[in-house]
Amino acid sequence: MSYETFILLSAALVVVLLAAGVLGWRARRRRHRDLVAPRSPEGFEAVLDAPILYVATTTAGDPYDRVAVHGLGFRARGRVAVGPAGVVLDLPGTAVLVPTTDLLGVERATWTIDRVVEPGGLLKVTWRLGARDLDTYLRVTGDDAPVLAAIRDIQPHPTASGAAA
Repeated sequence: MSYETFILLSAALVVVLLAAGVLGWRARRRRHRDLVAPRSPEGFEAVLDAPILYVATTTAGDPYDRVAVHGLGFRARGRVAVGPAGVVLDLPGTAVLVPTTDLLGVERATWTIDRVVEPGGLLKVTWRLGARDLDTYLRVTGDDAPVLAAIRDIQPHPTASGAAA
């Protein structure tokens, strides 16, 4: 095989892989198009605010099924705010309010799609968006105990995993 043939075959393989990735992401977005748009945090008053690395939002119970709509598809640096009205994820290009009534639980996690950290290094916030339950994974910059406690304090129906610190 000549050098030129190798280069052409390699370039064709790269193009095919990129096309497969784009088609896969578009299919994922179509699969989640039934998700209603999250609420905007208009007038939200925070009791606690902390910098975070937003890791992912997935379908609840399926840490491999990344949600790809409403600005929740990509990892980003942002902020999490907790107040009596709920939890706000302030991410580049979007701000999402998780109302207290839709908050289902919070617990520590170690991994989700494409991210593994030390045991308990992520916070997993389980919430309802429309008719679907979601898990949002956050890595708080610094001490995450105050954020975990603040979310547990506003949780309307504490679960067994949310009851103990």
